[in-house]
Amino acid sequence: MLMPELQQLANSLGISSIGRMRKSELITAIQAQQGKNAAQPTLPEPESTPTESAAATSAESDSSPAAKARRATRAAGPPQPRRSAVVAADSDSGAAGSTTVAVTESTERGDSERSEPRTERRRERTRRTDSDATKSDRGGERQSSGDQSATRSRTRDNAKDASDEDGRRRNRRHRDRDRRGNSRSRERSGGGGEPQVNEDDVLVPVAGIVDILDNYAFLRTTGYLAGPTDVYVSMSQVRKHGLRRGDAVTGMVKAPKEEEGNGNSGKRREKYNPLIRLDTVNGTEPDQARKRPDFYKLTPLYPQQRLRLETESHLLTTRVIDLVAPIGKGQRALIVSPPKAGKTMVMQSIANAITTNNPECHLMVVLVDERPEEVTDMQRSVKGEVISSTFDRHPSDHTTVAELSIERAKRLVELGHDVVVLLDGITRLGRAYNNATPASGRIMSGGIDATALYPPKRFLGAARNIENGGSLTIIATALVETGSMGDTVIFEEFKGTGNSELKLDRKLADKRTYPAVDVHQSSTRRDDLMMGPDEAAIMLKLRRVLGSLDPQQAIELLLDQLKKNKTNSEFLMQIAKTTPGND
Repeated sequence: MLMPELQQLANSLGISSIGRMRKSELITAIQAQQGKNAAQPTLPEPESTPTESAAATSAESDSSPAAKARRATRAAGPPQPRRSAVVAADSDSGAAGSTTVAVTESTERGDSERSEPRTERRRERTRRTDSDATKSDRGGERQSSGDQSATRSRTRDNAKDASDEDGRRRNRRHRDRDRRGNSRSRERSGGGGEPQVNEDDVLVPVAGIVDILDNYAFLRTTGYLAGPTDVYVSMSQVRKHGLRRGDAVTGMVKAPKEEEGNGNSGKRREKYNPLIRLDTVNGTEPDQARKRPDFYKLTPLYPQQRLRLETESHLLTTRVIDLVAPIGKGQRALIVSPPKAGKTMVMQSIANAITTNNPECHLMVVLVDERPEEVTDMQRSVKGEVISSTFDRHPSDHTTVAELSIERAKRLVELGHDVVVLLDGITRLGRAYNNATPASGRIMSGGIDATALYPPKRFLGAARNIENGGSLTIIATALVETGSMGDTVIFEEFKGTGNSELKLDRKLADKRTYPAVDVHQSSTRRDDLMMGPDEAAIMLKLRRVLGSLDPQQAIELLLDQLKKNKTNSEFLMQIAKTTPGND
């Protein structure tokens, strides 16, 4: 029963102070008052509640013999516990009996048998009741509870069947999703097969540079940086054809359909068009590309074949470099220069001389963190492949351009080609790696991370002369005297890695002496391997003459003598005749 009904019942029984009582206290007071009313049958009947009216109506409508016997034998005694309102109503006890049954049911539901003495008394009353009526009542209860149990069992079975069916449907959906997800993941990770081609698909040719990342690969079609027209290459294709990073490949892709752009096809459009067929790898068949050797398994040697940079008599920069720091195929050279010393003009002169005198060499000019106008000037003045990443781009773009370009050069060397890479500059590349790589916690002087210097050192260390064909020549610039401790640390790390060094002097550049080459600090290791014994002896005499002068006088004397002679050969012959030998 609800609290308002209990309060109404308490008022009818004459119980006072019901507003301060809790529900359990109110029920106890009602039971106590009903016990007194049972002892005094002459008291007037209280007003019946809706629950009592329903119990009385059910009792009157019950015409079973067990109910009649129970009404005949039962006096206005104690109420029956755990009975339904239909069988607990007694016509002799009247409304008091019905009220007792309702209160007992509410008490049992609310308190959950918290009072042990009351439970024992109810059990004793139950045992004293008429056995026939009890049996009949219990039989009715069993039948009712049996029906309810059967109903609940059928409900549980139906719910279980529905749950099982829903579970099976969910499992089927999950299996489908797993299959779709696994197929997509296998295709991304290289486990899936090649893309399927339908009859209505139109194939168009495509060409680019392979860029292999962690679990996927792309064909860079617009250069060495990522672009919107890049082609996706699955890892299964990479393993099948033995592709390596930096390979120049050609193949076929699907032409985009018109309905895909309108969104009427109902299929999710792929962000990148996948590669359908691979035709060539570095200009050869894919089967031949699998048999090529690995770059790091080739035998490196000192440079033995010289790269002549002298072109015309009035171009003194390349003539001076040929005399003081000769460059050969496979050289690892550093152009050490302070700011505004003319290193960019030296790079352009070297690039033009290589394309003129050594057309068999593949020239690659890599500009990292460079000014945009210098990139344009280099593209227009150099007849070679210019790869650039201007200073307004992210440091990760600088590192990507440098890595992919050197990998491209390695692939050409594996095929037996001679490659020359001009990098401007190694100091800026070190800064880019310092900003792009995660911090290792080991910080050197100038804020340089210890792990940031390994990638540019690997770039510069790739230069080598390969035994039995092929060479990779790298000429990189390094900034010094910038006032930055970080630039000094980077230069000191690369100072001993090169086998040729061309030093530019800022003081000479301030006096407008070009090329501002410090002949004393510029040299090449084992340069005698690139020249004959007679030429080596003459170069030794020249070194001794220039070494007796200061840098300013030495470069001025050298430039004056070069202007008087049209070629370096004439100049060396003059030195051999006029300079006494010291054998």
